[in-house]
Amino acid sequence: MNPDVPVIFIVDDDEAVRDALALHLELAGLIVRPCASAAEFLAAADPDQPGCAVIDIRMPGMDGLTLQQEMIRRGLSLPVIVITGHGDVPAAVRAFRAGAVDFLQKPFDEDLLIERVREACERDRIERQAGVEAAEIRHRMTLLTPREREVMELVAQGLPNKTIARQLDIGIRTVETHRARVLEKMGMSNASELARALTRLEQGGG
Repeated sequence: MNPDVPVIFIVDDDEAVRDALALHLELAGLIVRPCASAAEFLAAADPDQPGCAVIDIRMPGMDGLTLQQEMIRRGLSLPVIVITGHGDVPAAVRAFRAGAVDFLQKPFDEDLLIERVREACERDRIERQAGVEAAEIRHRMTLLTPREREVMELVAQGLPNKTIARQLDIGIRTVETHRARVLEKMGMSNASELARALTRLEQGGG
């Protein structure tokens, strides 16, 4: 699989359903990987592969809810769209609360599925990009000295150099030097950009 192209996993033990969904998604230009069971999906899924998973709630062996939990345990962060029969709506709600991005009740319109799959793939792309950016920020932070980290935190709070100098008991010129080095090492152009980056990191951006 191309690691840059989203793959749509269809996890359903009903072969007719798998084939029908795969056909509609492929006609929409999407790359599809049908799986007859949760075990087959887990064997094929790669944490680095973008896309989403369309999972049936009721399957023999490992059902959709249990599969969701196993995905979490294995670090498979693919967005999950649950498909369910009429009697499985309460289970679908539990799946939604466990992190599924959507659930569709059978029978559903194939065009609606395509729309929801595209939305899930876009969500996955955004979250993966946020993870890459967060990893880069964390790496850059390792380049800072302990004093530079102290200055960075105060700069990100919007404090002026004079206040930072007083809090750290250092000269203003020293603060200016540290400030410039922090921005350079962090790859930021100003304090506002630095503050936004650290806020995203604190809020779980990856």
